[in-house]
Amino acid sequence: MLVSDLEAFDGLRVRANGLVLPGGMDFEVWRRVGRHVLQAAESVSWWVGDWLVYGQHTYGDRYQKAIAQTSLDYQTLRNYAWVANKFPLSRRRDKLSLGHHSEVAALIEVEQDTWLARAERLGWSRNELRRRLRAARLAGRRESRPSPPALQSVRLEVSRQQHHRWQAAAAQRDRAVDDWIVETLDQAASGTAIDD
Repeated sequence: MLVSDLEAFDGLRVRANGLVLPGGMDFEVWRRVGRHVLQAAESVSWWVGDWLVYGQHTYGDRYQKAIAQTSLDYQTLRNYAWVANKFPLSRRRDKLSLGHHSEVAALIEVEQDTWLARAERLGWSRNELRRRLRAARLAGRRESRPSPPALQSVRLEVSRQQHHRWQAAAAQRDRAVDDWIVETLDQAASGTAIDD
């Protein structure tokens, strides 16, 4: 996301201290501008993190003097750098925020990838991801496990009543419906009792 992407919208001007929107803007255009602005805001966090990592590796002690001149809180800068360092560009998920990545950064790579894939697939907010991680830790179970090398998709057609019943059962176990279905089927296939 670049400033030129925003300025492609007719009559819109980007300034260092604001965004000038033209009068009479169509609602859908206004929504698209908003998506670009929010994407730019998220991108800036990654950009700052990458800038800091580069400075740490390239300039050593001089790096500290340079970051002291920024207007951002030291802890914020440190977090951006830590997350950027933990996730090379090739492992970052475009649909998830730096905050999502921050939530899993302390985990081993395979667990990071598993949780991020789940958050992306289920559309979890950063707070939802945090809540799920906390619940998994408190329950003492290791929900995060490496994905199998090749995944198969299964399409089920069920009644609305079944779907609502399954959602309720999954919610009781603090699980996403698709995760609950897979676990329930695995339990049934292995011959173990399904806990109620």
